[in-house]
Amino acid sequence: MKLFSTTGLGLATIMTAGLAASASAETELTMYYPIAVGGALTEVVDGIVADFEAANPDIKVNAIYSGNYDDTRVRALSALASGEPAQLAVMFSIDAYDLIERDLIVPFEDVATTDADKAWLDSFYPALMANSKIEGQTWGIPFQRSTIVAYYNKDMFRAAGLDPEAPPKTWDEMVDMGKALTSDDTFGLMIPSTGYPYWMFQALAIQNGKELMSDDGLTTYFDDPTVVDTLEFWKSLSVEHGIMPTGTVEWGTLRQAFLEGQTAMMWHSTGNLTAVKNAAEFDFGVAELPANVRLGSPTGGGNFYLFQDTSEEERAAALKLMQFMTSPEQAAAWSIGTGYMGVSPAAYETEALKAYVADFPPALVARNQLENAVAEFSTFETARVRDGLNSAIQSALTGAKEPALALNEAQTAAERLLSDYQ
Repeated sequence: MKLFSTTGLGLATIMTAGLAASASAETELTMYYPIAVGGALTEVVDGIVADFEAANPDIKVNAIYSGNYDDTRVRALSALASGEPAQLAVMFSIDAYDLIERDLIVPFEDVATTDADKAWLDSFYPALMANSKIEGQTWGIPFQRSTIVAYYNKDMFRAAGLDPEAPPKTWDEMVDMGKALTSDDTFGLMIPSTGYPYWMFQALAIQNGKELMSDDGLTTYFDDPTVVDTLEFWKSLSVEHGIMPTGTVEWGTLRQAFLEGQTAMMWHSTGNLTAVKNAAEFDFGVAELPANVRLGSPTGGGNFYLFQDTSEEERAAALKLMQFMTSPEQAAAWSIGTGYMGVSPAAYETEALKAYVADFPPALVARNQLENAVAEFSTFETARVRDGLNSAIQSALTGAKEPALALNEAQTAAERLLSDYQ
């Protein structure tokens, strides 16, 4: 019996059809990714993606690097609105409320259904899941995560007669050391007030004993007397104590200012750690943020989100990619390559990260600070509420408004925005 007639399909045609079928079996993913802070992050992410594709030749990943977190949200959501394919993105952990409200993302309990998947969902540091778990479901997976840490120039500490192994542990010590470190061409401290001023302000408010929002995303406390006192303290660092520049301090150039000796101490994301390590021509240290009433920092950074408009095959492929990128080995490599923290305890049990932190203990500071960390500021209408707070902070620091007036206005605007969700 003949399998093929001489007038039917030829061998070349059959092979071509087979190749086409193989090609069509490939699942293609588009991932929007923020490149916002230090280090050659594109190279690190490209390397992880290449390793994933080598291990999963049936999945193609298109990583679109889309600027800072706000840029990434705008570009990813614009792509979705215009019908362009996008299955997943790393966006602000604090975007979850808005994404849920707009019905754009999938809870991971819908896709992570096996016992192994559920164990994976339970493998992350609880503090990093605080912005991810909402009303009993998991909406984001930690990846590019951070806390704020204090970088300081040990050489300047020595020159000022300060112990280079004893950075400030309280606000009072920070002010006193800042005065000793301030000179004609160097400030004792810089805290950035552009880019993400609400983030730095939340750290200060926490340290002063007050949260800025409720756990359910429905209430803000901007006009609370303790919060007002916090903004007055931040302003006092320049106008009263003279240890920080007046006006605003630029987020984007602060790392370079620290590296050039313009400031002896700076507060910034741990995501800058590897870049500072590679570029600093002086002895530097990294410390947890100082306390007033208590220790504390908000968590920060980006989570993976899975978009609603995806096929079952795409969801399975996206889940596989996220599990690969957050695996202990990859999370360890990511932490070493960037300074962001490993997102699970298992990452710090890998041989690579154990060896790295043994040689470079500052790599543990952000992780250790999770013990006193809280969820990053997030509410419904997060972007608009946050913009109002940012404007209030900057108007107070520049002297345009008194802190109490600025924060009262921000609170009134937040209450109006949140009223529909009460």
